[in-house]
Amino acid sequence: MSERRFDTNTRQTLERLSRAAPQRIDDTTTVTSPGAGTVAWAVKVKSNSSYNIYNVVTVVVGDAGAEPVEIGQQMQAVNLAEAFDQQGALAVGTYVAMFRVGNKNVFYAPA
Repeated sequence: MSERRFDTNTRQTLERLSRAAPQRIDDTTTVTSPGAGTVAWAVKVKSNSSYNIYNVVTVVVGDAGAEPVEIGQQMQAVNLAEAFDQQGALAVGTYVAMFRVGNKNVFYAPA
């Protein structure tokens, strides 16, 4: 569906530009992204759930020298830097950037 929306937007833009008189065409830039874009959070690793799946909590990063503040409830996220068939070894208390990919939370942090 996102490809269809991209094609429609591109076609409409090109049609509009082709109908405009040559002296009226302004330089324009159009940026498109599939879906709504990437969503990311700063999180703190609370514990290992199983394999490379960790319990994490969202944090708010404050001023320099201030400890990040935990907010919200714990959720699970997958560490893509670790093997999927072995127990994870990432230290509790590690701060990482977590991304939402499909219906999963993921991050990349070498152990």
